[in-house]
Amino acid sequence: MLLNKVFRAGLRSGVRLQSSGATAARATSSPAGSLGYSFELTDQQKEFQQLARKFAREEMIPVAAAYDKSGEYPFPIIKKAWELGLVNGHIPQEYGGMGLPIFDSCLITEELAYACTGMQTAIEANSLGQMPVILAGNEAQKKKYLGRLTEEPLMCAYCVTEPGAGSDVAGIKTRAVKTGDEYVVNGQKMWITNGGKANWYFLLARTDSDPKCPASRAFTGFIVDADTPGIQIGRKEMNMGQRCSDTRGITFEDVRIPKENVLIAEGAGFKIAMGAFDNTRPPVAAGATGLAQRALDEATNYALERKTFGRTIAEHQAVSFLLAEMAMKVELARMAYQRSAWERDQGRKNTYYASIAKAFAGDIANQVASDAVQIFGGNGFNSEYPVEKLMRDAKIYQIYEGTAQIQRLIIAREHLGKFKK
Repeated sequence: MLLNKVFRAGLRSGVRLQSSGATAARATSSPAGSLGYSFELTDQQKEFQQLARKFAREEMIPVAAAYDKSGEYPFPIIKKAWELGLVNGHIPQEYGGMGLPIFDSCLITEELAYACTGMQTAIEANSLGQMPVILAGNEAQKKKYLGRLTEEPLMCAYCVTEPGAGSDVAGIKTRAVKTGDEYVVNGQKMWITNGGKANWYFLLARTDSDPKCPASRAFTGFIVDADTPGIQIGRKEMNMGQRCSDTRGITFEDVRIPKENVLIAEGAGFKIAMGAFDNTRPPVAAGATGLAQRALDEATNYALERKTFGRTIAEHQAVSFLLAEMAMKVELARMAYQRSAWERDQGRKNTYYASIAKAFAGDIANQVASDAVQIFGGNGFNSEYPVEKLMRDAKIYQIYEGTAQIQRLIIAREHLGKFKK
């Protein structure tokens, strides 16, 4: 994989993939911590960014509209991205991956999302599905399930949401009952990204039937092979946006899971499932930022070409001010996701920053895409132009991986907690 070769070449030359400040620090021979605040990327990070940007522009953008119309899963694109090392960046080196910091993965994510967030979400779903295993898996589990994803272009999925339990994860009804050396699972999941394409799932199920049992002890996390008997994959959902992403319901009927596929121990599932978000919400925010940047670029280019009343519409203050507002929002969203990623890479709890980044970037993706449509006028409302797709694709960023409202609950809790200590 090309990106893997770039990474290893950097290691040989002594380049460090270490973030510093709100973005990333330059490689330096100075004592640790002496560099201070910096907005400069390392040469290594610039290479990652440029590789992803080139792939997005040359491979993804030309086919994005066709995949959006057909709803077909973009496996040829995913396969090429996998061959370049643009997929599974989080997987540690000992299991065939690159073990990229969250910050570096976000740089790649923003570039891919610029081209098509439907394709990028299909790719990013792998990160969400594998994160519980990276964080909580034992050696055998990591070698078996993470190793598969680096040996060939396979997908995985995060199987948590249910028809009646989205934001209210504690309301999950899927049950896992221990029988000998196995757990028997029954229940239904919904809105599972990569649901019909995954080789394996991270599954969250209730193992304590007592309704009074706290969520922190009531649920268990499992790794489930997708071809296990009893798993029924539902139809592909045709969504408003990100249509080439594979989203399905999945039913479990007497599905038997060996006890060795339990993550950590019975009752540890809720913490594992929620802990994954601190690592995956920064890339989701980066994806929203990439979409917003694309909307801004498309609107700017159009405003410099379209003429009304004898001059380009960019020369009208109403339009130029709108573009200025869009630019402000994009820049601030980028800083937010970079700060949240950097905090996590420093080994610190980043829940507060991750939720800020996810909520803000999701909101501005919708605002900037909507403004882009406005600048395009009637053309913006037409599918022959790219901005109507951006507007449809943006909406899900306020919903998946924690709604905009849930993020505000988390931010308020974290903020108020600082004053209650």
